Amino acid sequence: GASQSAAAQELAKPTGEVVLTIDGAIANTNVDGRADFDMAMLMAMPSARFRTVTPWTDGATEFEGVTIKDLFAAVGASGKAVKASALNDYIADVDLETAVSSGAIIAYRINGAEISVRDKGPLWIMFPFDDKPQLRAETIYSQSVWQLRKMTLLK
Repeated sequence: GASQSAAAQELAKPTGEVVLTIDGAIANTNVDGRADFDMAMLMAMPSARFRTVTPWTDGATEFEGVTIKDLFAAVGASGKAVKASALNDYIADVDLETAVSSGAIIAYRINGAEISVRDKGPLWIMFPFDDKPQLRAETIYSQSVWQLRKMTLLK
């Protein structure tokens, strides 16, 4: 089945600066039991984009990145929850089902430009708030981790 071929996939190894590490309950790794990604690896995956108003940006803003669904499929993720850690030591528990079903992305571009660390980059978990009003809740806002650096899959 499809799950077997996904589990057998080799993840490329990052050649540039590692911007995201995924560990925990994953089947596919590329370094010591974890999956490290550089920006080129993330940008090589299928991308999604949407425009949305957020509490942190002015007006409707276009976000582009890799969907959490595609990224977690690539690492063979299992588990129900994700602990997301930021460069600034912020940690949030992300509801995996909501993130996947809502089409949440790990954004690497805002309005077509790469996101600087100063502007909450280089990676930012973003939900399509405008498309799905039920996402406009404190519980989801708290999961929109900016300066994302690591995601741990919890069983």
